[in-house]
Amino acid sequence: MNKSEAGERVWVGIDVSARELVMARSQGEIIRGERYANTAAGHQQLLERLRGLRLPVTVCLEASGTYSLDLALALARAGGQIQLSVANPRQVRRFAESLGERSKTDPVDARVLCQYAARMPLAVWQPPSPAVLRLRALSRAIAGLVRLCTLHKNRQHALAASAAMPALLVRELERQTRYTEKRITQLRRQAVRELTRDAELLRRWRHLLTVPGLGEASALAVLGELAALPAGLDQRQWVAQAGLDPKHHVSGSSVEHKPRISKAGNRYLRAALYMPALVAVQHDPSLGAFYQRLVARGKAKLQALVAVMRKLLHAAWGMFRHDQPYDGSKLCPQV
Repeated sequence: MNKSEAGERVWVGIDVSARELVMARSQGEIIRGERYANTAAGHQQLLERLRGLRLPVTVCLEASGTYSLDLALALARAGGQIQLSVANPRQVRRFAESLGERSKTDPVDARVLCQYAARMPLAVWQPPSPAVLRLRALSRAIAGLVRLCTLHKNRQHALAASAAMPALLVRELERQTRYTEKRITQLRRQAVRELTRDAELLRRWRHLLTVPGLGEASALAVLGELAALPAGLDQRQWVAQAGLDPKHHVSGSSVEHKPRISKAGNRYLRAALYMPALVAVQHDPSLGAFYQRLVARGKAKLQALVAVMRKLLHAAWGMFRHDQPYDGSKLCPQV
């Protein structure tokens, strides 16, 4: 912590679980822990406690999905002396290891987040609009049902292949599969209705549909994640947000591992880009040629496919920024 800031700012780390919030705060060298219920009433009590400090407050919590969303929105709306940063859980875990923290409990995590807020450069979290939050929730629910439907079909195929398995089980799985497919269709229709109520989301969705390989379902999944990214990021930052940025491991002259993607980002976005990339290399001449050039240079097919996923992110960024449809010749110029 900057010594000149001791006593002028309070650093707060909050560990979020389903039922409880554990808060650690630091002003100078003093660190204390407090607990609040993870409810609307608990959030209000925590806000009143922070306002009662009568000093600028920087709050840091991890992105933990639904459990942390309501708290993050309440803190962001509070404004005034309270600043909120939502940290990447993987980065916080690495920070904890650098401190020599071997245990992982709620109070320990809160203290680590408090120190992370005090020592690391943080970006103020900007809450997505209600329309974006609804679209993201719908797209993630659809993705979960698609995985469940695939599981049902795989089990159905395995049961049907065995004469020893009761036919009743196969019929039951068929009913579950039909019901899940029906729910997927209904949620996708609801997601499209949400888009039509927001001009900006609708504009972006229509641009995504011009990309070969992105149908309505894939475009919904991709847009649900992209729309929630902070404003003002460039293409490389979008790639990092997706965890598709390369991670190098080189030490001296004897250690050099093959680069891998960092995966320190949005796993939903990575998953949403995978199938569109597979389809795009087959149906888009520009991306297909780009993919083949990488393979010809010795890249593994999966490495080349990840590069196509990054290209799709670059394309989406350009389309959204310049309000233009997809143009593969600009994305992958021939060299």
